[in-house]
Order: sequence, then C-alpha cells, then structure tokens
Amino acid sequence: MKNSVLDEKEIEEKINLKKKQFEERIEKRRQKFEEKVARKKERFQRKSKITRYKIKKRNKKLIKKLEEVDEIKEKPRETSIWRILAYFIIYSFLGYVIETVFAIFNYGIWESRQSFLYGPFCCIYGLGATIIILVLRYRFFKNNHTLFVGGFIVGSIVEYIVSFLGELILNVKWWDYSNRFLNINGRICLLYSIFWGLLGVYLLRVVNPRVDKIIDWIKLKWKSILVLRILTLCLIVFLFVDFLLSGYAIYVFLIRASIEKNINVDNKERVEIIYHEIYDDKIRNERINKFFSPYKMLRTYPNLTITLEDGTMDKVRNYYPEIQTYYYDFDVEKNI
Repeated sequence: MKNSVLDEKEIEEKINLKKKQFEERIEKRRQKFEEKVARKKERFQRKSKITRYKIKKRNKKLIKKLEEVDEIKEKPRETSIWRILAYFIIYSFLGYVIETVFAIFNYGIWESRQSFLYGPFCCIYGLGATIIILVLRYRFFKNNHTLFVGGFIVGSIVEYIVSFLGELILNVKWWDYSNRFLNINGRICLLYSIFWGLLGVYLLRVVNPRVDKIIDWIKLKWKSILVLRILTLCLIVFLFVDFLLSGYAIYVFLIRASIEKNINVDNKERVEIIYHEIYDDKIRNERINKFFSPYKMLRTYPNLTITLEDGTMDKVRNYYPEIQTYYYDFDVEKNI
C-alpha cells in the first residue's frame, strides 16, 4: 500500500516536473519570439528612417523646383534675349495664320497677309505680342484686372505706333478705324482697345505658357543649343533684310505707279525725276521688273495705298484692274 502511494507521488512529481519544464520551454520560446519581433521591428523602423531620409534627400531638388514654380506663379521668370527673339518669330508666324484665316472667313478670299515680300510672317503680331508679354509680365501680372488694363493700354499704343510707321515707312495702311466709335486718327478705337485688353489676359494666362512649354521642349530635344541659337539669329537677320528690301521695293513701285498710271500725287515733278533716275538705268530696271514687278507687289500687298495730292489715300490696286490681287475667291465658287 505504501509502495503504491509512493509511486503515485513520484508520478505526480514527474508530471509536475515535466509540466514545469514544458512551461519553461514555452516561456523561452515566447521570449525568443518577442525578441525576434522586437529586433525586426527595430530594424524596420531603422530602415524606414533611412528610406525617408534618402527620399527626402533625393527629392530635395524637386521640392526646390516646385517652390520655384510657385514663385513663378506670383512673379514670372527672367526672359533671355533668345526667348524674346523666339517669341517674335513664333507670334509673327501665328499672326500670319490668324490674318489669313480671318480674311477667308470675313471676306471670302485667300490673299497675302504677310508683312514683307518673303516668308509667312506677319511681324505686326510678333512685335505686338512680344511687347505685351514683356510689359504685362513685369508690370501688370498681379491679377486678370491689371492684365486687362495693361493689355488695353500697351496694345493700343503698339497698334497706333505700328499703324503710323507702316504708313510712314512702307506707305501701307493695314487698317482704318475712321468710322469706329471713339477712334484716334483712324489708327485705334475703343472697341479694338477692349479686344487688346482681353487679348492681354488670354495671351499671358493661356497662350504664352504653352508657347514657353514648346520652346522648352525644343531646347530639350535639340542636341545643340548653339545650333538652335544660330538658326534663330539667321531667321531674325532674314526678317530684317526682308524688311529693308520690302521698304525699297514699295518705294520704287509707288514711284513707278505714280508716273505710269498718271496718279495725281503731291510734288509730281520731283517724283518724275526720281522715276527716270531709277528706271532709265536698264540693269536696275530689269532687276526691278524681275523681283518687284507690279504683279509681285500687288499680290504681296493687296491693300497697298498711295497718298494723293489732296492728302487722301487710295489703294494702288484700283489702278491695276488687270492684276488679280488675291490667290483665291471662295465667294466665286459659291456663286458657281
């Protein structure tokens, strides 16, 4: 009996010992697992800190650029001379397209709307847009109201000066607002000055940012900035030479028209002397007929005007009814 009791006690002790050993092993494993989890957590936190630091370091330049963009919204960036020249070329071409489309829809004819003898450029738009951008960007960029006022003032001044110089140098009258309300010498009027104000807002807020993106894209895609600048400079030189050549061509053509078509211009005797000095020279006469013939001049400048003796202006094409001054008449096709 005693032996059996002892056996039970031994068994119970063994069971308790085994249970205790098992609990100790479980506790050790639990501690190891917790330590492992803690180490992994610490390692992860350390890595995440390093990753955040690296990301912040890598994106430092990007953050700076974003800050610069925010500043540009408030204050526009500096404009280089090359970008100004690019503005002039781009907007001169866009002006030519706009004027051509306007003539087709408004008058039903396709005619020359270029400023000079050669090249698809209407430099009035190029000059006007460039001046408006430069002035409005640094003086009127606060909000749309100031842009409108700036466009109204600057656009009107540019339009008046261009009209005056066009008549003075090239003897071309591109527009006449004499019948418009509140006009000044027929060169500017209230309605188109309001349009200039609206154009100033649209140009600075919508059009020119896209033009800037196009210029930046071309700079990135072009392999050599130097070559790009040389091409830009060549285009500007071409336009300047074209301007001088056009001025001379218009001058000799108006002298020719005054005498050959017997137009009553002021100081007719002096004009006749100049005519003989120019056209009595056979070589010069041949070159003028080749490059600056009446057909070429009136096809390029269909709205060319001449100042008569009484001070009024008349279109030269009225004295050359045999020359068709437009390329195509869409109204004729409709009538057919």
